[in-house]
Amino acid sequence: MQEKILLYYQFRPIADPEAVRLWQRDLCEGLGLFGRIIISPDGINGTVGGEMDACKTYVRKTKEYFRGIEFKWSEGGKADFPKLSVKVRDEIVTFGVPEELRVDASGVVGGGRHLKPEQVNELVQKRDDVVFFDGRNAYEAEIGKFKNAVVPDVNTTHDFIAELESGKYDWMKDKPVVSYCTGGIRCEILSSLMINRGFEDVYQIDGGIVRYGEKFGNQGLWEGSLYVFDKRMHTEFGPENDPDFVQLGHCVHCGAPTNQHYNCANEPECRRQYLSCPACREKQPYCADCVEMSF
Repeated sequence: MQEKILLYYQFRPIADPEAVRLWQRDLCEGLGLFGRIIISPDGINGTVGGEMDACKTYVRKTKEYFRGIEFKWSEGGKADFPKLSVKVRDEIVTFGVPEELRVDASGVVGGGRHLKPEQVNELVQKRDDVVFFDGRNAYEAEIGKFKNAVVPDVNTTHDFIAELESGKYDWMKDKPVVSYCTGGIRCEILSSLMINRGFEDVYQIDGGIVRYGEKFGNQGLWEGSLYVFDKRMHTEFGPENDPDFVQLGHCVHCGAPTNQHYNCANEPECRRQYLSCPACREKQPYCADCVEMSF
């Protein structure tokens, strides 16, 4: 039986997040789907996997409540998730400022202008001062990013507020800034936070990196692989032996090309993810800092 992974989000006011949580949990359990779903007063964000027919039923049922929600289909399935997790939180993406986000029936209020993938290329052709701003954790960009992108020094989305207010990016405030992230959800919020802090010309990509990569493969402005938050760890938009594929990731120990992140074995002291080739991981299952400190 063919399986698939669904990725989706929608910003809209939810009067009773707990009721939605119970409904979503029961729906997924009944369909045999695994994955992660977060619900807040401002919307829903989920990634679930399972049999194709179950995914189709899930899409149909969820759209009955979340009208207009868009689903992205990806390779993979139930086995890419350890379990089903459905939770209510203050934010569906934890930037740490739930009071700053405003949503209505149309989505986030005051966010960046949306660009379709082809419009991203058109903007870059028209303007030579476009800045790509990575809205993900810095380690995600180690294996893939937009060409010449600015990658903030953040380990979690919670770090973005201090980073934006540090002054390091004030030089971008009067330039066209294209914020981007995996599926678009983080930039829905990030772009509004940037505008609130004086960035004047902010954009976001409809569907994020996923939609852009599906459109252009290895022939666009994206370079390398895409980090994903399931057992796959990464995915590509075209064959890695394609001459146009740009290899960005390298093993922290030997420098060999790799797209594979691992969790440092020095747990719970170190929770860092690091890049390693399989051979070095087998011999040295620790990040470079832990090896250097000889814990």
